[in-house]
Amino acid sequence: MNPIRKAVLKALSFPRIDLKKNYKGYRKFLNAINPYPRPLYNAIDHKIMVGEREIPVRLFLPENQKSNQVLLFFHGGGWVTGNIDSYTNICLNMAEQTGCRVISVDYRLAPEYPFPAGLEDCYYVTQDIFLNPNMLGIKQSDIILIGDSAGANLAAALSLMARDKGEFLPSRQILLYPATYYDHSDTSPFDSIRDNGTDYLLTSQRIQDYWDLYISKEEDKFNPYAAPLLADDLYHQPKTLIITAEYDPLRDEGEAYGVRLKEYDNHVIIFRMQSALHGFISLPPRSESVMEGYQIINDFLNEEIVAART
Repeated sequence: MNPIRKAVLKALSFPRIDLKKNYKGYRKFLNAINPYPRPLYNAIDHKIMVGEREIPVRLFLPENQKSNQVLLFFHGGGWVTGNIDSYTNICLNMAEQTGCRVISVDYRLAPEYPFPAGLEDCYYVTQDIFLNPNMLGIKQSDIILIGDSAGANLAAALSLMARDKGEFLPSRQILLYPATYYDHSDTSPFDSIRDNGTDYLLTSQRIQDYWDLYISKEEDKFNPYAAPLLADDLYHQPKTLIITAEYDPLRDEGEAYGVRLKEYDNHVIIFRMQSALHGFISLPPRSESVMEGYQIINDFLNEEIVAART
């Protein structure tokens, strides 16, 4: 990495807020810098009912739909921040870049609603869409899970839960720089936590703070629905694309999850985005890493043969 860029990133990575005490303020800050551009004529808001509770979702329609596939998207933000408004621009670009309809899920956030509340919301929405595909004029095989960071964690956990419950099973999932393990301190078994954990915007300490807000019970951190890498059995999982970032603290645990999926005879493609940081999918649409990332995603969606590179 360019020394000047690295120095700037290091300066920006200095922790300025106590996330555990100020997560509500950080949510407001993220919403302020990611305004929802109303009105949107290619976005439709809807609510999926679970008993008397509503789970908001937003459907994004590409101007030039190239496929009948639907990307069911779970946003990042450490299970604590983010919502369908702050991720609207990302989802708009996702719909345009892939030519697919995108459904973004506004799941409940920790610490008000700790694990497994957000995962349960994602499961209920996915179940509703899988059991009623005719509402979108699609087949179950057209539904693809996709998430970034904590959202990728939720997608992976959801696939495990779906297999275990036996009510439906996604055929494909796309995990963008996923969190898959519970320890992001210096005792982590993954070198990227230490190598990339202080100087590249997202710090290992910030990840651990998110995790501590997400998990309210000590025993939950060992639950494979929270940390999918801990699953004893990874058989019968969807075809999986994992994209990691070179300078991401989560890089190694994401790739380790892909390796374990392969060990259980799943079809897995792992790409490491060179020179990229965690969260690169949120960069401007013409950014090199965003364009390359969507090329990889489109190859996967089109089932073109691409070689894994790690």
